[in-house]
Formats: sequence, structure tokens, C-alpha cells
Amino acid sequence: MLVFNQPGRGTYWRAYYLARELCSSGHSVTLLATAPHERRRFRVSYELQGRLALVEAPDLLPGSLRSGWDLWASLARSAWLASSHFDLLHAFECRPSVIIPALAARARSGAPLVIDWCDWFGRGGSVEERPSRLQRALLRSPETFFETHFRTCADATTVINPFLGNWAAALGVPPASITLVPNGCDTADWHLESSSVARAALGLPADVPLIGYVGAIFARDAVLLARAFDHLISLRPDARLLVLGYCNVAVEQLVRQPDAVLRSGPLDTPTLRRYLRACSVGWVPLSDIGANRGRWPLKMNSYMEAGLPFVTTAVGDLAAFVRRYPAGVAAAADAIALAEQTLALLDDPVRAAELGATGRRLAEGELNWARVAELVAGVYQRTAEALNR
Repeated sequence: MLVFNQPGRGTYWRAYYLARELCSSGHSVTLLATAPHERRRFRVSYELQGRLALVEAPDLLPGSLRSGWDLWASLARSAWLASSHFDLLHAFECRPSVIIPALAARARSGAPLVIDWCDWFGRGGSVEERPSRLQRALLRSPETFFETHFRTCADATTVINPFLGNWAAALGVPPASITLVPNGCDTADWHLESSSVARAALGLPADVPLIGYVGAIFARDAVLLARAFDHLISLRPDARLLVLGYCNVAVEQLVRQPDAVLRSGPLDTPTLRRYLRACSVGWVPLSDIGANRGRWPLKMNSYMEAGLPFVTTAVGDLAAFVRRYPAGVAAAADAIALAEQTLALLDDPVRAAELGATGRRLAEGELNWARVAELVAGVYQRTAEALNR
């Protein structure tokens, strides 16, 4: 498995959880990611009795630029793969440090290639959300080229939502080779404690509505979140917004009452889980932009893992998801609708509890990473068998 991300960021988690579950069922997986700092050496560690090899590959670029564009990284990965044995390659996205070594390795070994598509990066997608006009202008064309040009090179394609699946087919990918692979949920060793116990342990107020938001956010989504919270707090002055984990936007500077926003900063997994259990509702505020139509926010899975009802917006496939799986509510993509749907859940704790319980059942069952990995293992088997006929 090849990802351009650094460990612990973005699509790395999608690949890591799939790799972990595949190894638990008897496979051996090497997950190749970008080292946070290393410029020359490969660093390798092992999990699951050596079945899962976690490889951090070098990259010459600094900081956040270590995101798949370095030519040296592409060449170094290609050389490293030339000395390795593998039966199948799974490339997550098509930035240069993923697709160049993946294609080189396939040409050399004849191993089948699966390509995953789980974000819309190019023209119309997340490149449009970059804050700098110069960055948008410089990256729009290369992002679009690498995102779309190599899709038909895959022997099989995995996609995170139907939107990207339809786009892959429009680019010429055979529809029969496209498989929808949702993000999964991790409930291992997570025994849910009560909200009151979690709040007491964290020093949070016992009887106020706590709205949780996890992770990074696009600037336009942050504005939507802030306006929704302003409206909510005008109706429920005791409400508080918990911004959990790393968040790239200072949300408290966008709201009218900054003291009503509580930021946790970076959290380890047990502490994040406790904060989620302390929340009343989780938020997934997505504005109606291409970047949001072409992805699946993993924070929704975090809320379902926690048995926490969520309120999102009807963007992309999310409205259809909550109709099929009533673990949350999809409001119209505007601030007032998001706030009012949230208030309705706060005023109906029985319904909120039912939604949360549904989410937890999904997290333990159909959407558990083990079940999702079975789907991916089927893709691998069918692809290998088709090439061996």
C-alpha cells in the first residue's frame, strides 16, 4: 500500500486500518508513507507479529510540502520497491510519489495494481479551498492531471463514495472494476462510559449542551460552523463548542462569543474517545463545494464509534447515508438549518440516544474496519484471479 501522507494524517488512516485488518486475517502488508522529517533513509517498524510493515519513506521537501510532489521521493520509493517482493499494489490517490513508484513496480513485477480514490483534489475540488490565490493557480493543473490521467491504468479501482465512482467511470474506468469501499470504524477496546462520568473526568460542566467537532476544517466550512454556532447559542446561551484534536482554523476568532469555544489541542486516542463521550452532539458542517462532494469525512465514523448522534449537511452522499443509516441528521447546507436541527436533537434526548445507538451498532457491525477489509480482500482476490486467467 502506498500513500503520500505522513503517518497519522489524512488518507494514511484509511490505508492503515485496512492494512491492520488484512494482517489480522492472515495477509502480510507493507504500508509505505512519507516520513515526517527523514530526507535520505527509509525507516521501518513492525506490528502484528511482523505481518504489518510500516515504512516511512524520505522526502526532500519541508513540513506540509511533504505531500506527494517530491521527485526524489518518487525515485527513492521506486528503488526501494525494486528490492521488495509483493503480490499486489494498492495506490491511495495518484500524486507522483504514489503513482510513479506504483506503475514502475507493476511494470517490473507484473503485479496487479489497485488505485483508491477518496478525495477530489484537482480543479473544482480541494485545490479551490487553498487560502492563497497563487497556490491555487500553481497547483490546479498538476493536481487535476495527476488525479485524472492515471485512473485507467488500474486493474481495479476502489472509491470512497458514488460520486467518485461515477467520475472514474466517466474517465473510462470499466464500471465492473470499480468497488465502493467506505471508511470504517474502530471500536477495538472501547467500552463506552457514560457522558456524566466522562464530563466529570475531564472537568466539563455536567448540564450544558456540548457540541463536538473533531479535526481540521476547510475555511468555508469553518465559517459555516461559526455562523451555526452563533445562531445556536442565541437560542441556547448555555451551549458550548468543543473543538477536539488538531484544528487548522481558529474557530473561536470567528464566533461572537469566543469564550463559549473550548479547544482541547492534540489528543491521544483514549482522551479523544472520552471527550466524544462527553459531547451531546457531533458536528460535520460541510458547505456545498466540490471538495466536500468528493470525500467522506472520517469524523462521522468517530462519532458513530462513540455512539454520538451527529448533525451534518446534505452535501454529496451524506443525505442518502443518513436515510439508509439513521445515526445522525442531515440539514440543509446553511447555518440556520444546521443550528435548528441541532437544537431539535438537544430538545429530544430520546431520539438523540436512538441515533447514537444506531451509529454504535453500525460501527461494531457493517461499518467496522474488519468488515470493510473483507470487501477489499475480495477486490484483491478477484483482480489477481482475472489477471491469471
